[in-house]
Amino acid sequence: MSTPSTYDIRGIELTDDEYTVEQSLIRNKYKAMDATGDVVLRGKQKLFKLKEQFPFVDGDGEEVFEVNAGGIIDVAGNYVLTDSRTDEEVVVLDNDFSLLQDTWRVRDPDTGEELARIDSRGALVTVARNVLPFGALIPHKYEITDAEGGHVGRVDGQFSLRDRYEITIDDAGSVPKEPIVAAAMVIDAIQGN
Repeated sequence: MSTPSTYDIRGIELTDDEYTVEQSLIRNKYKAMDATGDVVLRGKQKLFKLKEQFPFVDGDGEEVFEVNAGGIIDVAGNYVLTDSRTDEEVVVLDNDFSLLQDTWRVRDPDTGEELARIDSRGALVTVARNVLPFGALIPHKYEITDAEGGHVGRVDGQFSLRDRYEITIDDAGSVPKEPIVAAAMVIDAIQGN
């Protein structure tokens, strides 16, 4: 099954299977690089907003989409990814936060149908990240699955001063790749990783 065009984001096409994401040292600013090291996506959390906002631009600085929180300071809630060129909602990111496992669902904005899930791997690591004083320094790891629970890919954090992690998409046949890469950056910023 190929990715439905409904979930395409105008102005960006991510064709690689692996991306490296780095966070800036100072604030929630991110860049995603393809396998050759070219920046394909940049995003940053807007400061001093009641509702969290994350505008994203392509490698040339052209705005491609924005992720907005459904509520005010909403750690466990909805985040809507909107195409900047069409003003259409592409997907909704839902967070089911718990101390044992972080679960994010990527859903259709109209039907609510689940397209993919991003689950933290390992309850002990998730608990340590959430409760230990320096838990945020423990690299995070997530499993990406499709709506039926089939393996799609993973997000592997690396130990470093600034967040750096690899997003690997092994089989994106049934999930929209751009929202998955964006979700990984937004998850990191929202959870203060």
